[in-house]
Amino acid sequence: MNSVAFLGCAHIHTPGFIKMISGRGDAKVKTVWDHDAARGQKRADDLSARFIGDYRTILSDPEIKAVIISSETDRHEELVLAATEAKKHLFVEKPLGMTGKDANKMADAIERAGVIFNTGYFRRGDPLHRFLKQQIDKGSFGQITRIRGSNCHSGALGGWFDTEWRWMADPKVAGCGAFGDLGTHSLDIMLWLLGEVEEATALLSTGTKRYGDCDETGEGLMRFKNGAMGTLAAAWDDLANVEALMISGTEGHASIVRNELFFTSKKVEGADGKSPWKTGLDAPLPHAFELFLDAINGKNVPLVKPREAAYRNVVMDALYEGAKQKKWIAVK
Repeated sequence: MNSVAFLGCAHIHTPGFIKMISGRGDAKVKTVWDHDAARGQKRADDLSARFIGDYRTILSDPEIKAVIISSETDRHEELVLAATEAKKHLFVEKPLGMTGKDANKMADAIERAGVIFNTGYFRRGDPLHRFLKQQIDKGSFGQITRIRGSNCHSGALGGWFDTEWRWMADPKVAGCGAFGDLGTHSLDIMLWLLGEVEEATALLSTGTKRYGDCDETGEGLMRFKNGAMGTLAAAWDDLANVEALMISGTEGHASIVRNELFFTSKKVEGADGKSPWKTGLDAPLPHAFELFLDAINGKNVPLVKPREAAYRNVVMDALYEGAKQKKWIAVK
């Protein structure tokens, strides 16, 4: 059984990670660190683990094979660089960095260390997304002209970030607001499907202003290097997220509406878009966190590359800068 540790327990997904790892028999949390000792002790108690007041003590423990970094985003760089120096495998909650610059610095260190890495882009495991990637690779859409991703919920309307998770609505700590927090998931899928972006811009709003100057909603616009146009919606101010993804091409079209796929293609028999598509769908993959635990136990599973994670930061930087300057920003 692999011994692992938590370095930071601040993220809203931490309870879910605790539940997942507690249900496995091939990994056990030995130690927990958080700069907030009370929070760290609480999570250590949840895991029947030991709270340690200095994360360097954890990193020097030869029994610890991997660390789970679920801290505030502004602490990622320090923790990731220290963990790679100690040659620990890494699961780092998204986004990897505050900006593209620190994210690329972390990606460099992870690659040099040669350790296993994954981050929280769990939507790649969705059967509908996997099917669409297969069809794009086969050319079933012809030339793709437009793609739209949307990831919205009612977090600000419901006050999700009022208390324990308040830091997530402080861009100085989180690196972004709602647009970056939720948008990075749809952005990951869009980049995974269509590749790199040439330029980007966005329009952001503080919405209800529940969290002051933190953005609560936004729309981004991107030009992909393959010529396709992309739009990205993300918000904490929406009651529903009906159409999560749309792809339009010269020979095909797809929409994911209320978790059902409507697929049209001149090249695929039966793909008339009239009813939900069920043919050729693979089983869902485990959550990205579960895949990481599988990987450190020697299984060959698909993971997000550190450079991919950093590139999502780079593109998001351009979207935010475009909103700030009210112009197109080249993605470099």
